[in-house]
Order: sequence, then C-alpha cells, then structure tokens
Amino acid sequence: MTAAWQSINDGNLLTKASFLEEQQFFYYLTAVPVLGIAAQWIAWRFRLPSILLLLIFGVGLGSVFNIDEILGDIAQVNSVEDPHSVDGPVNIGTGSEDDNDSKDEASDDAGKNKTRPPIAEMLLFPLVSLSVAIIMFEGGLSLRLRELKVAGRTVLQLVTIGALATFGLTFLAAWLILGLHPRIAALLGGVLVVTGPTVVIPLLRHIRPSKKIGSIIKWEGIVIDPIGAILAVLIYEQLFFGLEHAHTMLQSFFALIKTIAIGVVFGWLGAQLLIQLVKRYLIPDFLHGVFFLATALAVFAISNLLQEESGLVTVTLMGVILANQKLISIDHVFHFKENLRVFLISCLFIVLGSRIDISAIWNLGWHGGAFLICLILVVRPISVWLSTIGTGLGIREKIFLAFLAPRGIVAAAVSSVFALKIVTLLNPEVAPELIADAEKIVPITFLVIFGTVSIYGLGAVPLARALELDDSNPQGMLFAGADRWICDVAIAVKEAGFSVLLVDTSFRKISTAKMAGLNAECISILSEQFIEENDFAGIGRLMAMTRSDEVNALAANEFAEIFGRSNVFQLPALATGHRSALGDNIKARVLFNDDLNYDEIHDLFENGWQVKTTKLTETFGYQEFVEQYGGNCHVLFLIESKTLIKIVEPNTKLEPKTGQTMISLVLSEK
Repeated sequence: MTAAWQSINDGNLLTKASFLEEQQFFYYLTAVPVLGIAAQWIAWRFRLPSILLLLIFGVGLGSVFNIDEILGDIAQVNSVEDPHSVDGPVNIGTGSEDDNDSKDEASDDAGKNKTRPPIAEMLLFPLVSLSVAIIMFEGGLSLRLRELKVAGRTVLQLVTIGALATFGLTFLAAWLILGLHPRIAALLGGVLVVTGPTVVIPLLRHIRPSKKIGSIIKWEGIVIDPIGAILAVLIYEQLFFGLEHAHTMLQSFFALIKTIAIGVVFGWLGAQLLIQLVKRYLIPDFLHGVFFLATALAVFAISNLLQEESGLVTVTLMGVILANQKLISIDHVFHFKENLRVFLISCLFIVLGSRIDISAIWNLGWHGGAFLICLILVVRPISVWLSTIGTGLGIREKIFLAFLAPRGIVAAAVSSVFALKIVTLLNPEVAPELIADAEKIVPITFLVIFGTVSIYGLGAVPLARALELDDSNPQGMLFAGADRWICDVAIAVKEAGFSVLLVDTSFRKISTAKMAGLNAECISILSEQFIEENDFAGIGRLMAMTRSDEVNALAANEFAEIFGRSNVFQLPALATGHRSALGDNIKARVLFNDDLNYDEIHDLFENGWQVKTTKLTETFGYQEFVEQYGGNCHVLFLIESKTLIKIVEPNTKLEPKTGQTMISLVLSEK
C-alpha cells in the first residue's frame, strides 16, 4: 500500500511539474511574437535598427525563459524518449538501477558516439528551416530582373568572386586567429559567406539608399544565402562525410550540379503550376496567398529530400520567376508574403537571441573579438574590392558595400546543423580535436551575428549619411499634375531646397514646367514604366493633384507601397460632400484645408491669387501675415527647418514660429 500510494503521489508530482513546464513554454511562445512586433514598432518610431532591438529583446527573453531546459524538462517529466538527448530515454517508476546501467552500457556499445541534439533543437530546426524558406521565397518575389541592367555585373561578381574571397579569407582568419582545425575553419568559412535578407532588407528599409546601391545589396543578400548553404554542404561532404565514406571531388562536383538542376527544375515547375492555376481561375482569390505559401513549402521539402540544401535555390528561383512574369498579377500575394516575412523575421530573431549562450561566446576570449574585427575590417573590404573591379561603381558606393555584411538567421541555422552533424558523425576517441572545435562553430557564428548586426545596424546609417547615400527621411515631393498653379507651388518648394518631380500626360504642360526649371516627365502617374525607371532619390511624398479624383486615388494607392501610406496625399477635385466625390475608404490623406479643392484653387488663380513664400521674423509674425492679406490667404506648407517641410491638412492647428517659412496662396496685392 505504501509503495502504491507513493507511486500515485509521484505521478501527481510529475503531472504538476509537466503542467508548470508546459505553462512556461506557452508564455515563451506568446512572448516571442509580442516582443518581436514591439521591437519592430519601437525601431520604426525612434528610427533605430530593428534587427539590433530584436536580438536584444531575444537575449532578455532568454534570461527569463531557457527554452532548451523547458522542453527538456517536459520530455523528462512525461517520460518521453528524447531522440536528441545525450543521455537517451529517461526511465521513471519501474526498473532497477542495475537494469538501467546495463541498458546504458548496451546503448554505449551499440552507438559509440551517436551524440544527439537536445529536444529544443529537434523542434526548432524544422520550424526555422521552413521559416527561412518562406523568407527566401518572399525575397525572390522582390527581385526584378530589370534591376540587373545597372547592378547585374556587380551582383554577379559579388556572389562569385566575392563569395570565394570571403570563404578563403574567413578560413584563414578562423585557422590563424581562432586556432581551429583546418577542416572546421573551412566549414566555418563556407557558413559565414552568407549575409541574408533577414538582416539586409530591414536595414535597407531604414537607410533607403539610391536605387542602384539598394538593388546591389538586396540581390547580393538574397542570392548569396543559397550559395553559402550549398558551399557549406560541399565542404562538409568533402572534408567530413568522406572520413567514413569514400567521397571524391568528382562526387562533390556532381552534387553541386544536382543541387542547381533540382533548384532550377522544381523552381520553374512550382512557378508554372501557380501561374497556370491562377490564370485559369482554379484558385479562389482568398486562397491565393496561402496556396502560394503551401506550394513554396512543398517544393522546398521535395527539393531538400532529393538533394540537401537545394530547397533554398528552389524557392528563391521560384520567387524570381513569379516576380518577372507578365501572365498574372501577384501584387496581392507579395503583400501577404511581405507581412508574413516581417512577422517571421521578428519571431526568428527573438528565438535566436533567446538561445544565445553568452557564456560560450565569452569563453572564446579575445580571439573571438579579433576574428569579428577581421571579418569587418579585412575580409569584407577585400572581397568587395575584388568584386567591384571594372564595374564602374563609385568610391562612395564601394565604401558603403565594404561595410555592410551582417549575418542572419540562415548562418545560425546552417552552422547549428553542420556542427551537430560533425559531433554525431565522428568518434571522440579518433577525432577529439575535431569534435572540440566543431562545438565552437555555433558560438562563433552567434558572435558574428550579434557583432555584425550591432556594428552594421548602428553604423550603417551614419556611414550612409557621411557618404551622402542616406535617404532615410526624404522630404521631396512627387506632383501628379502639372497645371500652371501646380508648377508655381512646385517652384516654391524647390526654391526652399527640396526635390520635386512633376508628372503629367500633357506634353504642353510638361514642356512649360521644364522651361520653368522643374524636373518633369510626360507620362502617366500610373504607368508601371514610370515607377520602374525612377529611384525617386530625395523624394518621399506624393502630392496627387490632378483633375480626376479617381486618378488621384489610384496613384495614392500605388505609391503607398513606395512611400508608405502616411506619405501619400491627394487634393479633392470636388468639394467634400459632392455626389461624385470619392468615399473616405479609398482616399489618401487630404491636402490643405477643407476650403480648397482642385476647382477652387484653379478659380483662385484665375482671380489673381498667387503662391507666396514668407519667412517669419520677430517683427513680422503669423498674425501680421494674416492681417496684411485681410484673411485672403491659405497656408499650404510650413518649412520648419532646412530638412523638414510640413504639409498642411484639414484641421491642422497652425503655430508658425519665428524663423520658419510659409508657402501660401494669397490674393495678389493691387
């Protein structure tokens, strides 16, 4: 009875312990997206690098919840055999110690050194792998082949010459500075070739460099990921798999060809399948996004089943093919994937940060810091210099490229996988040095990720600003419409020191605008060609001011993707409340005050009103300005500084101060 009662009590204790561990896991899973999105919002609000905040939040979460211990405890408490546990299954309840010892000895004799990862890695690695596949697919959807007209040669040399140079120099640094075994150093060199869209794209959104340099960085960051993963596979198969299995250089070459072939074939097949299904209306609109997602994951898994790491090539090429075809529209799919990418990047970096073993990184000592500095100050600059020979790239662009190579989630995932493979494959009695160095791969990679994200994340914006490549807060304006009064407004904005660009389909109006010294193009504001061929340097806001409310609304919707919804404005063609006026659900932010619309402003100019720029002084303030024109004035813009111009909207409470400048519509003085 006593033994039975004790057994029941032990069972209750185990159930309670399991419940507590599962609750911790629940709160950990809840905290990951909450902290991730909070970090993204804080980064946007205070103009900080989002990736750096994500890592910091992740490390903070890891100090509260140890995900490895939580999942391990759940497995032990529930008496679940953990296939990735070093100690094997946990026996609870029955069985003697002698029986357990004999089982352990038998297991040791049978398996020798088949060391396996903890259950956390068993669960997280597949999730990370699938998330990376989605991110790479979305990255492929953002790659337009037309961008290669100006950036193609540079991108090609960066992912070939640059990748080889990075591999070779990183191998030497790992061997000489960290003292790693040459085989481990070579594998680490392959892993750290990658940069990755998970880090690069958020930084580009923050910096907003010119279109050319932005295209180069984006293409390199996306294309280099599958290249780095494939390189790591080839190095592993040649240097480690061949220790117990015959593996020649010829086999590695065929493995490379097979990887590329599978990626091309399945990427093309996946894209064609989706194109035909959508083209024939065999997928309802509400399933487009998730159907594309499921297809990408399916071809990723099939490709990896046929050839390791070919899945990244497959989903990237699939995205590129879909992005550059003209048979179906994928804009709505891209928006869905873009939102999903932001969510996944946020969650992945929080999880990554929460699993960083600070003590393991600290144990690398000064060698780790020296290795990181070498990557930033030696390896990347040399690889960029070699890659940009003969490309015609300017010295400022080369310097910026040389100091922008952050590593991300792909490097973490690949390094963890191959480190575990090496530890599992090798016998500690035969290769103790290799195993000891293999266990350093993950801490070194995490050090590089955290270090490069911190340094590049904090330094990229000041560097871009110093090199005059930064366009993170453009105040210039794109005017849709080129009527005479719009030209007068644009001239005033230009003379205040801000970039302007006018677009109209009337050749006569555009000719007049150009004769007035304005930058103008005769093309539809809705033309895809216009959007593709302009990088809108210095321009960050749309002023839709045509005679058509419909055109204004469509233009605002189109440019909301480029400038953001908070930076697109439209002038009502008709008075608010008019029968033909658009509904509020499809309009952008309204320009100027409620008394002004296209027809009203046109009539004001016909009756002698004009655009006037007025600088306020201590003796002539805003009240004096209003009194001078007897109320016959409408303030359109308030220039608060040389780099900040405020657009007046309905219900805006104007508080112009001394030293500021106003651009207004006033009745001409007789």
